[in-house]
Amino acid sequence: MPRSTDIPHTEGAPPALGPPVRHARRPRLSWLRALPLLARPISRTMPWATLITGCLAGTGYLAVMARVAGTSYGTLGQGTVRIAFLPAIAALAFVLRAPFRPLIQATPVPAWVAPAGHILLAAPLLAVTCWVQLRITAHSITAHTIPPHILSRPPAGYPLIAQLTGWCAVTVVAAACVDRSRYADLGGGVAVPVSFAAIALAWYAPVSARFLAEPPATLHAVTIAWYAVATAALALTCVAMRDHWHRYARSRRWLSSAQRHPS
Repeated sequence: MPRSTDIPHTEGAPPALGPPVRHARRPRLSWLRALPLLARPISRTMPWATLITGCLAGTGYLAVMARVAGTSYGTLGQGTVRIAFLPAIAALAFVLRAPFRPLIQATPVPAWVAPAGHILLAAPLLAVTCWVQLRITAHSITAHTIPPHILSRPPAGYPLIAQLTGWCAVTVVAAACVDRSRYADLGGGVAVPVSFAAIALAWYAPVSARFLAEPPATLHAVTIAWYAVATAALALTCVAMRDHWHRYARSRRWLSSAQRHPS
């Protein structure tokens, strides 16, 4: 077949030299620089009403119980403080739910930035709530029963603070795991009973009560154990929040049978 005159003769010619081909790179925006811009959207999507209501509900309940104990010459125990802090823990379960998640995943920042920002905003409010409730309890106790010379001893509230911190961490990890499951749309509605069940199991089960309840464990051992639980729960929370996909727990056998016998 004769060669066309429009095609140049290149047989035996050396390959053309030119600049190397460079693959185009997408411009990458550093998400660290975008954090100040995300402060306002994260604070506006924070469920402030739920969290503040839970904190005020528990504090109001404790104030009423302290008033009743004062008129009847009774005292408040640590069990009352634990019950009063439960509404705040229940409200914390709704904090990690990130609204408009598909839109968040389209932004040039990691998907965990929004729930992590919500946790950082909720931490000071929970700390203030715990401090106020402990002050109410201490005032109720010292006003009736504790002599002044006992006040100079190291406070016995450290195990209680560690326990409440562990409860918050367990609730956070439960909410983070639920947000990556098929029940993500329910959010705290599933995380609250799961976290409460885990707290009750850790408190009343004989195996865990030896380390997490006082007595039989000592105050120092209870403090270390609950802080260890909080550390492990926060580590698991970090792993769960870095997962971008929702997990749907269905067995392979069910899927294979559904594929073989479609409806």
